[in-house]
Amino acid sequence: MLLSFEYYYGKEAEQYSFYRIPKALFTDTRFARLSVEAKVLYGLLLDRMSLSVRNNWLDKDGRVYIVFTVADMMATLGCAEQKTSRLLSELDNVKGVGLIERKRRGLGKPNIIYVKKFTHAEHPKPQDREVESQDSEIAKTTNQELPESQTNNTEINNTDSNKINLSIHQEKDKERKSGTADAVSDKKQTVDKSDGMDKMDAYRRVIRKNISYDTLILNHPHQRESIDGFVELMTEVCCSTRETIRINQEEMDMEVVKSRLLKLDDGHIEYVMECLEQNTSLVGNIRAYTLSALYNAPVTIRQYYTNRVHHDIVKGMYDG
Repeated sequence: MLLSFEYYYGKEAEQYSFYRIPKALFTDTRFARLSVEAKVLYGLLLDRMSLSVRNNWLDKDGRVYIVFTVADMMATLGCAEQKTSRLLSELDNVKGVGLIERKRRGLGKPNIIYVKKFTHAEHPKPQDREVESQDSEIAKTTNQELPESQTNNTEINNTDSNKINLSIHQEKDKERKSGTADAVSDKKQTVDKSDGMDKMDAYRRVIRKNISYDTLILNHPHQRESIDGFVELMTEVCCSTRETIRINQEEMDMEVVKSRLLKLDDGHIEYVMECLEQNTSLVGNIRAYTLSALYNAPVTIRQYYTNRVHHDIVKGMYDG
């Protein structure tokens, strides 16, 4: 139904407040991959900066930060939590373009957000010691020294994932050369418990890093149990010594499944959570169902959201 609104007369147009969205977000190629909604959200965050200045919200380095909870963003944008989290991910410095940086304060305090200048881009900083330490720890866990020439041949983009994946393949090559398939099986069965736990911890760290675990928990505090369940399920599969695993009621090569799971990011996890929430059918084997959803996520996520957009457009046309 078409609504009837009044015209502006004279200086009436100056009596209202407006959100301002930088033109550069639409004209600069660096921001071409941002959705329109993410650009609108950046405008909202930018508007909050004036409040921070009035309240003198500065960190010890003099940098201005804002306090804007996900719940407040949802209310302002009229979006669900899942969508708001995806928009934040588009903007942040973990998976997005780096226009914002989120920090946790803990102790029940709301998280803070640094809104960065869209006119300047900082040069990438070298990895800090914590990341380097984690990398070396994972490499040590797998008991492999990776040849430099092999680090560019893996399909997995994550550095930690590369080290684990290549180490596993190197171990398999050694086993093939050392003797028969029985010898390989015997060697896997004789791995002691501590080695197995180290391997699980290494995979768990890699998976958490791939899916931006801390950010997911920050954005979905009530879904922590589900997210932890996904992590443990993927860790268990990646540590399995079986050659095949049943996915979508078919036997799949285990290495193919592991590779797919190690490529999942936070967007895939949010997508799977949304699909599971919307499912109204009775699921007999929730573990198998969840594993299939995780494995299929990279293939089905794009079509899912495309259909959602088309549905909303058509619904809007009929409602109008």
